[in-house]
Amino acid sequence: LTGQALAVAEQAGASSLHWLFTDLRDTEQLVQHGFLRRTGCHFHWHNPGYRSFEDYLSRMSSRKRKKIRRERRHVQEAGIRMQVLLGGEVTAPQWQLMHYFYRSTFERKSGIPTLSLDFFQEISRTMGEQLVLVFAHHDGKAVAGAIMLRGDRALYGRHWGCLAEFHSLHFETCYYQGIDYCIEHGLDLFEPGAQGEHKISRGFLPTYTWSAHWIANAGFRAAIQRYLAHEHGMMVEYHDELQCRSPFRQPT
Repeated sequence: LTGQALAVAEQAGASSLHWLFTDLRDTEQLVQHGFLRRTGCHFHWHNPGYRSFEDYLSRMSSRKRKKIRRERRHVQEAGIRMQVLLGGEVTAPQWQLMHYFYRSTFERKSGIPTLSLDFFQEISRTMGEQLVLVFAHHDGKAVAGAIMLRGDRALYGRHWGCLAEFHSLHFETCYYQGIDYCIEHGLDLFEPGAQGEHKISRGFLPTYTWSAHWIANAGFRAAIQRYLAHEHGMMVEYHDELQCRSPFRQPT
């Protein structure tokens, strides 16, 4: 597959070829085919078999545990009700609202919302239970929502948006509801998306990610290779430093 992909890229006169979020084994295979390795760091939540959210919290230091309970309490005391729906359960009006949430976040941050309402409605029909939506309701109206995708063993958080600001609502909608879902359904892994060192204190630990890149131009390739070697060293230091911020109690 790698050899054929390279052949197609060369025949097409492509300037580059990229494999994103490869696992360690596939990354090493691609490096053997002349691809450049790039090391990244995301924040992932792992489930060793928690029985409940409280069981999960019990593994943390007292200060971190109290902080998360306080954040969840802020949402409850604001009168917000959370709702989790699978793709096939979402109505057309709910999809219109969720798509508005999705667009609003991009537009607020000067981004481009590339996915259409038709796209979400189509994957709602075709992917069914692999699509997990979280709605937050206040005074009978949905005020925030998050779109997640589910695999056999993992949950992937992608997009969120809101109509109004409430204390800790982002954490509840995007993180804690996902953790609840993983524990209830026995999923091993929750990847809530890129960036965010604030995720560490909520149980999402730094985790290496990889990608592999073929660059056609020899001079450009050499420059990128030097940069990636330098970046790799910095990423290892970054990962190790953040690992020390784990909120979980260390075994004695």
